Amino acid sequence: MTSANAVPPGNLKPPPAPALPVRPGGVRYTLIRLLRRPEFGALTGTVLVFALFGIFAGNSGLFSSLGIANFLQVSAELGILAIPVALLMIGGEFDLSLGSMLGFASVTIGLCVAQFGLPIWLAVLIAFGFAIIVGFLNGILVVRTGLPSFIVTLAGLFVLRGLTLAITRAVTGRTQIPYITDGQEDSFVVWLFGGKFLGGFYHWLASLGWVEARDDGLPVVPGLSMSVAWWMVLAVLATWLLIKTRFGNWIFAAGGDANAARNVGVPVNRVKIMLFIFTACAATLLATIQVLETGSADTLRGTQKEFQAIIAAVIGGCLLTGGYGSAIGAVFGALIFGTVQMGIFFTGIDSDWFNVFLGVMVLIAVLVNNVVRRKATEAR
Repeated sequence: MTSANAVPPGNLKPPPAPALPVRPGGVRYTLIRLLRRPEFGALTGTVLVFALFGIFAGNSGLFSSLGIANFLQVSAELGILAIPVALLMIGGEFDLSLGSMLGFASVTIGLCVAQFGLPIWLAVLIAFGFAIIVGFLNGILVVRTGLPSFIVTLAGLFVLRGLTLAITRAVTGRTQIPYITDGQEDSFVVWLFGGKFLGGFYHWLASLGWVEARDDGLPVVPGLSMSVAWWMVLAVLATWLLIKTRFGNWIFAAGGDANAARNVGVPVNRVKIMLFIFTACAATLLATIQVLETGSADTLRGTQKEFQAIIAAVIGGCLLTGGYGSAIGAVFGALIFGTVQMGIFFTGIDSDWFNVFLGVMVLIAVLVNNVVRRKATEAR
């Protein structure tokens, strides 16, 4: 008799030794857990982007108080859209009408205030009312017809943009609505959406000489845009929703396998409709911020924002197939976007290269996310 460990005759090789188990607390275990996190790649990319600009553009002003305020505002405006888009993508759907909803909401607020004399707070409520209707229609068409959300919301993109242009030109004869906040700059609603926060903190930093100050002693940056505050609030709420609530589990289940989710009692249709409403309301929130910050509305506002939001979500770890992703990843994706965009501006590089960067980043993100997810799954 031959022993169990003997080499078989011929060219056959003995079976490989079983892999050592991954023990909790070890380095390999910790690394595998990090790789399984969808936002790990975006976090790594954020560190890399900051390091590169710190080395090659450290003296450009990008990391001055003004530069930081600028790239945080750009990141926040995209992040407000990218977070709900990430949740919708985890749920297995897309919303290409997002940018057009932004333009439609901004014009709605502008017309209500400038043309019909309504108070700003009521105009904002009306805009959110339209957002709920649009989101509901998008969702109900997707779940009732079985059509891909890509097609349904692509139609919504053209319908909303066409309505925005046609109605604004018919009422005003122009494509822009100015002077929306005239005489109401000090109202609470204008500050809540279009104001600044942390002004006292920047004054204190300027008094210590830690940030740039003007000749009169006031800080160069009077405060951060309220869009940054709304971005952080949305990030916390969305993360809590995904991790700590039953609805978050439903989102992952609906995007992972809708039929299996239905079989265990998940209200898949209701979940998806609510996610579409969330994205439409997020677009309206950003529209409100931009209108009350600039005091004007434009029919072309939000053009291509839907694609930028999807890119930020993909960079943040969301898979195009659904069922995988995180809100924190979308935050880092938007931060990468804003930092690179403003970094290119501060360093004087031709801005046309920014679109090249976006295309390359989304391709790399999709490839890396697929590889990392597969390796992490194999290592379980």
